[in-house]
Amino acid sequence: MDLRNLPENLSSHERCAHRRMQIQDTLNVNLSLLGTEPSRIGQAEEKNCEQMFGSVPIPVGYAGPLKATFSSLETSTLHLPLATTEAALVASVNRGCKAVSEGDGIKLTSIYHGISRTIAFKSEKNIDQLINSIKKNEDEWKAVGEATSNHLKILSYDIDTDDNYLFLTLNADTDEAMGMNMITIAAQEIGNRICTDMPSARLITIAGNIDSDKKPSKRTHHKGRGYEVTATCHLTSETCTEILKTTPEAMLEVAEAKLKRGSKIAGAIGSNLHAANIIAALYLATGQDAAHTVEGSLADTTVEQITNHELQITTRLPALLCGVRGGGTELPAQHQCLALLLKPNTSNLKPAQQLAESIGAAVLAGEISLLAAQAAQKLASSHKKMAR
Repeated sequence: MDLRNLPENLSSHERCAHRRMQIQDTLNVNLSLLGTEPSRIGQAEEKNCEQMFGSVPIPVGYAGPLKATFSSLETSTLHLPLATTEAALVASVNRGCKAVSEGDGIKLTSIYHGISRTIAFKSEKNIDQLINSIKKNEDEWKAVGEATSNHLKILSYDIDTDDNYLFLTLNADTDEAMGMNMITIAAQEIGNRICTDMPSARLITIAGNIDSDKKPSKRTHHKGRGYEVTATCHLTSETCTEILKTTPEAMLEVAEAKLKRGSKIAGAIGSNLHAANIIAALYLATGQDAAHTVEGSLADTTVEQITNHELQITTRLPALLCGVRGGGTELPAQHQCLALLLKPNTSNLKPAQQLAESIGAAVLAGEISLLAAQAAQKLASSHKKMAR
């Protein structure tokens, strides 16, 4: 099927409809429920999805309010739009929001590592000569990369070698965008420039996998990527009993078995309950690249008893890749979900950092509720009740 050569002067909505009817007629299938609406399509057909022929609705549920204190020490009330088809997820996160908001809420901190991209070279001569050339000409190749965008600043770089292969990993600030496309374009120009300075080097690829984009890795887990967010809260025994329907002791026992011992036996990179669930739901709702849920799943959740009547629960998320510009964030519905979640005029944080910390808070709320459900032996019954 040729879905590119369409009649001229069609709107985006009409191009989608034309392709959908062509696919239906050619394959003899019914795609009527994938129809789009002009007011909701935005620029998706032009900027987000090639050969677009429709859209699939994803239910969006509300969880909150969630009390959180950002790294700027500003306290805010978060309202979470969760896009999911998994029954019980929104209800669970909502319960976690209620539990933590009974007290001081969630305390948040974050580190911005920047978006990363790894360039792979192969050296025909001594690899040390290539290393020396990269270090010697650092200012020049950085300037070449930064000239590709008004919003990109290279923060740092790492060099790794394996035989005659050299891997240069760039870490960059990409302002309000998540920035994967931005750093990729810069990496191409930097790779070309380094090979010009060092003719014995050959550019193999600008995506050499040490950055582990959309893949789990120990390096990302240990060193972080994008935003590294830590979310912490305290739970009293009264909150555990009255809202979460369990006890601090039971939650500690589940944490010992599940998060420590079970994760260790499995060789898990990241020990958490279901961080990916909440990250995926917020990524989809706010127009993030959903595949970066992979890095988000590297989270570690820890549970400690700090007094006889109080627990401290912490989730460290080493790699949240998110932004408020570009990609799916510009689409009409996703833009509205971002507006629901963020308070751009009331925070001293950069909007992308505020988004990352908000996601971290939501993840911790979800972790707490699922931990309690398992401690109370209610996981199966709650899904039986709500998912059937």
